[in-house]
Amino acid sequence: MTSGSGEAPPERLQKVLARAGFGSRRVCETLISEGRVAVDGAVAELGARVVPGRSTVTVDGVPIGTLPGLVYYLLNKPRGVVTTASDPQGRATVVELVPRAPRVFPVGRLDADTEGLLVLTNDGVLAQHLAHPRHGVEKEYLAELESSPSPGDLRRLREGVELDDGRTAPAKASLVGERALRIVIHEGRNRQVRRMCDAIGHPVERLVRVRIGPISDRSLRPGEWRHLSPPEVRSLSGSPGAGSRS
Repeated sequence: MTSGSGEAPPERLQKVLARAGFGSRRVCETLISEGRVAVDGAVAELGARVVPGRSTVTVDGVPIGTLPGLVYYLLNKPRGVVTTASDPQGRATVVELVPRAPRVFPVGRLDADTEGLLVLTNDGVLAQHLAHPRHGVEKEYLAELESSPSPGDLRRLREGVELDDGRTAPAKASLVGERALRIVIHEGRNRQVRRMCDAIGHPVERLVRVRIGPISDRSLRPGEWRHLSPPEVRSLSGSPGAGSRS
């Protein structure tokens, strides 16, 4: 079943599931026998084989990466570093802060002046899930503002703010200090939080992303990274029963 195009050979489904962090092969066999695993839309049976990178495998309806060598990094991006693989202006990039091999790419964007958590991976399945608006993955930020917003300003953020590219979805917003705002959004528009705060008349002086979906980590200092654990990867994918690390 291999081809001259370099396609990976078929592998047993439970091996692919174990590599993705679902537990031992025996545990993975139980997942399959319970009917929780599907391959290309059909409920899988024990003994099924899949082609990594071509077959679509889901567990409880959530797609998983099937290729070997997938890695997942959580980076605390410092201010002044750009969220690209290379920069024509010669600025430092996020990929320079994590291991060079295997090659990874950032999921979503943080502008150069924004700090905080960013996922980098070579798993295109997870990247598409996190980036697609319909999945509604929350991103939580702490913003230091130039001035203190009123209750009416916070209400505008919670109801949605009119921007030049349309009205934003309702956000969760609360003050955690006189000029310190905690805001949670699930859209991914360019510089969205800064633009929302500009729209209510309280520009951002400093912005830090502190959570992506269920993932937060207060121990990571700016410029530091770590591997995401298999349960964390599953929690980002939306699989039930997986926790977060804080």
